[in-house]
Amino acid sequence: MFDVIVDVLLPAGFSPWLGFALVLAAALTSMVTASLGAGGGVILLALLALSVPPSAIIPVHGLVQLGSNVNRMLMLWRHVDLRTIAWFAPGVALGAWLASLVLVELPANVIQLCIAGFILLLVWGPAVPRQALGAVGTVLASTFTSFISMFVGATGPLVAAYVKQQQSHKRFGTVATFAAAMSLQHAPKALVYGAAGFAFREWLGLVAVMIAAGALGTWLGIRLLGRLGDRRFDLVFRILLTALALRLFWQAAS
Repeated sequence: MFDVIVDVLLPAGFSPWLGFALVLAAALTSMVTASLGAGGGVILLALLALSVPPSAIIPVHGLVQLGSNVNRMLMLWRHVDLRTIAWFAPGVALGAWLASLVLVELPANVIQLCIAGFILLLVWGPAVPRQALGAVGTVLASTFTSFISMFVGATGPLVAAYVKQQQSHKRFGTVATFAAAMSLQHAPKALVYGAAGFAFREWLGLVAVMIAAGALGTWLGIRLLGRLGDRRFDLVFRILLTALALRLFWQAAS
């Protein structure tokens, strides 16, 4: 019976214990993002990089994160800033289309340095001008991050830092709107990588279980979020995004 389940859920030759570890990681990283606002996706990306074939890292991560973000968005739907999402959506489509035209290997260290620099600027720099947080700024930010995410999958903290500026440091609005934005951003990955020839079928069982585990982690994370005040959330959020930016700097340097 166990062998049958393993054959159905896991790709051929994939370790059952490794599969269990990834399912547990999906739950814990979803809890991190739901309670602290960001970070879980980058942690999961790092773990996938250590455990799955390179060609599967970004598409599998995109599917799992799509499920996790949709779950978080649905659980917090009352707090989603629909105006921001309405302008974020066209940029996602444009960025994904541009990426599909040039689906090649870009210099990862240059991209990581740029993302890290933008994160630190948004978190610790001067307040972003209102014009940059409006309709045009949102479309441009969405286009840029959606394009880059097709290649490195590490733009979540940058989107989170931008959304935080828009939401005036409200913790539920930040987490909910960020989840909706990332749901849109991860959705095109299946189409782009499917068109590029990636075989999703053998990974769908593992992805489905990871998404289910992520839903439980999201539910627990939202309960933790409710215990944080906006001021404490703001401090933890800044520290977490700064740590993620420094990690990107380290990766680029090494």
